[in-house]
Amino acid sequence: MKISGFTFIRNGDILGYPYVESIKSILPIVDEFIVNIGPSDDETLQNIRKINNPKIKIIESDWAEKMQNKGFVYGQQKMISQFNCTGDWAFYVEGDEIYHEDDLEKLKKAMSLYESDEKVEAIAVNFFHFYGNQNSYLDSPGWYRSEARIIKTSVRSYAPDGLFWLVLEKNKIGRYPRAKKINVCCYHYGWVRTEEEMNLKSKKVQKFWSKKYNKIKYSEMDQKIIKPFLGTHPKIIQGWLPRSKSLFMADPNYRLTRKQKKHRLMLIIEKMFNVDLSKKHYKKI
Repeated sequence: MKISGFTFIRNGDILGYPYVESIKSILPIVDEFIVNIGPSDDETLQNIRKINNPKIKIIESDWAEKMQNKGFVYGQQKMISQFNCTGDWAFYVEGDEIYHEDDLEKLKKAMSLYESDEKVEAIAVNFFHFYGNQNSYLDSPGWYRSEARIIKTSVRSYAPDGLFWLVLEKNKIGRYPRAKKINVCCYHYGWVRTEEEMNLKSKKVQKFWSKKYNKIKYSEMDQKIIKPFLGTHPKIIQGWLPRSKSLFMADPNYRLTRKQKKHRLMLIIEKMFNVDLSKKHYKKI
C-alpha cells in the first residue's frame, strides 16, 4: 500500500498558516507528499524546501486570478496536487490542519484495512475547530464535525471548490464519496491565527468566491458553542500556538445573527433526539 499526502498553499506566512507543521504532521505515514505552491509574496516556497525531506515533491503553479466564481480556483489548485498523487490513497491536509502523533498509526491501519474494500471510497475523521485560542473549540451544527480527508486514487473524484470531493459515476452528476468514519481527530487551527491575519486571508479569499468582504471579529460569536478543550495538542504545533490559559470569551453584548440563532435551535434538537445535524460531505457506511 502506498499513501500520498497532498496540499496546496499560497502566501502561507503572510496569511498565518502553520503549513510547515501541517505537512510535517503526517509525513511519517506517507510515502510521498505533493505540495502545490502558488505565486507567493513571502517565503512559502523556501520554507517548504527547508523541510528537506525526500518524500516532498513541489509543484509551482499559477492561479487563474479572473476565475472568481464560487471558489472554483481552489478546487483547481487542489486537483492539480491530487492528480500528481501516485499512491493508492490520497490524504489531503489543508495548511491549518494538524494530526496528532498518537493517531498516525490509527490512520495508517484504517487505510490498510479498507484498501481492498470496494464499498469504501474514502475515510472521514472528526474535527476540532479551535477558536480564539488553544483552549477553546466550537461545537455547533454550523461547523462541520467530521469530513472526508482521505480518498482512494482509483475513485473518479474531483473537488468543485476545494472544500470537499464529488465522485463521478457513469458520467452522471457527482455524488459524495462513500466513507468510513474513524475515531481520529483533525485539529483545525485556522481560527487561532490573529484577527489581522484572518482578515487579510478573508480579503484575499473572498474575491475568489464572488463575495463581499466583511470584517471578522472573533468576539462576534455565540458563547454557547465555545467549549473548553481538555485534551493535548499535537507536539508539532505546540510551539506555534499563542499562549493562553483561559476559555475564549465572546462579546456578551453581541446580538446573534439569524443563522446563529438557527444553529442554536438545531443544537436543542440535537440534544433532544441525540442526533448530529452538522453538514457532511460524504455518505457514511
